[in-house]
Amino acid sequence: MDNNSINDKINSLISFIWSVADDCLRDVYVRGKYRDVILPMTVIKRLDSVLSPKKKQALEFMESDVIKDLDDKHSHINRRIGEAFCNISKFNLLDLTSSTNRQALKENFINYLDGFSPNIQDILNKFKFRNQIDTMDEAGILGSVIEKFANSKINLNPPVYDENGNLIKDGLDNHSMGTLFEELIRRFNEENNEEAGEHFTPRDIVELMSDLAFLPIENEIKDSLYTIYDGAAGTFGMCTVAEEKLLKIAQKNNKKVTVSLHGQEINPETYAIAKSDILIQGKGKDSENIVYGSTLSMDGHSGKTFNFMLSNPPYGKTWKNDEDRLGGKGEILDPRFVINFAGNPEFKMLPKISDGQLLFLLNNISKMKPSGSRIVEVHNGSSIFTGDAGSGESNARRYMIESDLVEAIIAIPENIFYNTGIGTFIWVLSNKKEEKRKGKIQLIDATGFGTPLRKNLGKKNCELNAVNREAILKLYFDFEDNEQSKIFNNADFGYWKILVQRPLRKKVILNNDTMKKIKQLYDSLGLLNENIELNAKEVERAGLKNSSTSLKELKKRESIKALFDVLKKFESETPYMDFVKFEKEFNSELKKHEIKGVAFKVCEKIGLDVFFVFKDEKAEIVKDSKGNIVFDSELNDTEIIPFNYEGGIDEYFKNEVLPFVPDVYINENETKIGYEISFTKHFYKPKKLRSVEEIVKDLRKLEKESEGLLESILEGLN
Repeated sequence: MDNNSINDKINSLISFIWSVADDCLRDVYVRGKYRDVILPMTVIKRLDSVLSPKKKQALEFMESDVIKDLDDKHSHINRRIGEAFCNISKFNLLDLTSSTNRQALKENFINYLDGFSPNIQDILNKFKFRNQIDTMDEAGILGSVIEKFANSKINLNPPVYDENGNLIKDGLDNHSMGTLFEELIRRFNEENNEEAGEHFTPRDIVELMSDLAFLPIENEIKDSLYTIYDGAAGTFGMCTVAEEKLLKIAQKNNKKVTVSLHGQEINPETYAIAKSDILIQGKGKDSENIVYGSTLSMDGHSGKTFNFMLSNPPYGKTWKNDEDRLGGKGEILDPRFVINFAGNPEFKMLPKISDGQLLFLLNNISKMKPSGSRIVEVHNGSSIFTGDAGSGESNARRYMIESDLVEAIIAIPENIFYNTGIGTFIWVLSNKKEEKRKGKIQLIDATGFGTPLRKNLGKKNCELNAVNREAILKLYFDFEDNEQSKIFNNADFGYWKILVQRPLRKKVILNNDTMKKIKQLYDSLGLLNENIELNAKEVERAGLKNSSTSLKELKKRESIKALFDVLKKFESETPYMDFVKFEKEFNSELKKHEIKGVAFKVCEKIGLDVFFVFKDEKAEIVKDSKGNIVFDSELNDTEIIPFNYEGGIDEYFKNEVLPFVPDVYINENETKIGYEISFTKHFYKPKKLRSVEEIVKDLRKLEKESEGLLESILEGLN
């Protein structure tokens, strides 16, 4: 069945389920709360579809002598009917529709729910579905809801295959169910004016990601156990499609492999959906490997490693709660995110609190097997370029690139996800690169490869069909430079960010005009009159610093008078171009007044220096008491120097900076290393400018079209 047919089937089911919500829940629930009933009932319907054909067998076994004295009846029934779960009540959904009255219906429905095995009870509890039974019963809609979902029009049976993997009976697989749930959730959130949240990954993208995970090492697949992990599991469709792909590759190469699935999901509803569908597939053990909780702050697979990791983590989503659980700002030492690297025992790779997607990638990297693992993960653009040198984002890129983990990054079309239209990128990582890829990164621009859908699914208006995926894989495997593929050395993405500083140069002007201004200031504040009380607002209005320090200094009238007297002695029509020399001579003169603690620094404390001290590029360099150059912070600037600049920092400084600003210095203590990847820079295609002839032709056409227009306007005014 092609993707358009699958989408048509899903759209048809969604329309029917949505009509159930509108028909039954409209007057009882606000539209945004439909999900509290519809999602768990959809899961229950799917479970019921699997168990109904085996109901008689289960009940007969329940009544047999074999099981009477056994404690764990559920697990024995599971084995008998060949499923990972069961229901030991005497009802299925269709049976419930024959209940004679509301009270009987409610009791029978509760009995039906209680009959599910413990692993299903965990799912129902995550939905908090039992909280809705009283509401529906009191409103008199419980029966109609059950009747609607018992309807054969809602066919949620999983597909049935024979022992050779051939399809016997068509149905909805795990990923198609995930698509259905995603679209329902999108509609619920839309009705409630909420964001759709995490982005479910369409099957076409998962197919491509699976190919990128397995095909490059297809010939290395052995008869063995392989583990697949998704730390942002969602409905777990990515893992199940990946498993399907791996098994097909193994079968094609006559290899017998066992696949173990692992994952973690923070959303209780999505976790419940994932676990239910894995149980439906008969994978009881794998269902136990799906952990509920936050991957970032409550790693449910700590210490484990996996062969393959595929994820589509939430992007543009805050990780503030995780930060608090990990120890709070500045205190996080989780070895997945803070490592010993590049000579720094606490090399931090913590992104901005508003977007934690890179942490999921780092989590996956921490779970790579020393013998070799492959990671394929979807991110938005922020992971490739946001964050300044030395920031958490840049450090994360630096760690991945300098550790030679990144094989390729692929830009895929916009509007290819259900809930977002923004540009996205597939990262392909490996700690066991083939020889030709060592020290290299391949960028692939596949933004133009999408095929339009016949009907949109949310914001998804295109897909990567089999032909598109094959074209992308060809670019990957050819590993050549062309219009859609660029090969770079790792170092091509690195740069130094240096701080360049210029010396502070100051001159002193104490001519007649300046001294008149200072005298007026003294007189206006009564600084030479000991009987006048200073007012803070008057001090500020006069142009001096309004602070407790300045007021305290100003009230030392003897010191203030001494400053004025010395300033008078240095009155000159010629500027003092050597500030250090001037300050030294000024303080020497002040000492003659024998006033303790008074020095030129007092002028700076009260802000008096602004009247006679000025910056001047022709003045001498200011130095501190130890002879060190004092730099002018207002002239600080930064330079970005690519790692591949021939000669590095020194040559760049010599060629690109000193010829223009000869008195500039590098602050080596502030040099930082950064990494960023710009698809725009490497794949930008400038639009061809129109020729002069074309422009003139258009102008003449406009001129002809506008003939008589002015006359008609004037006639209308008259």
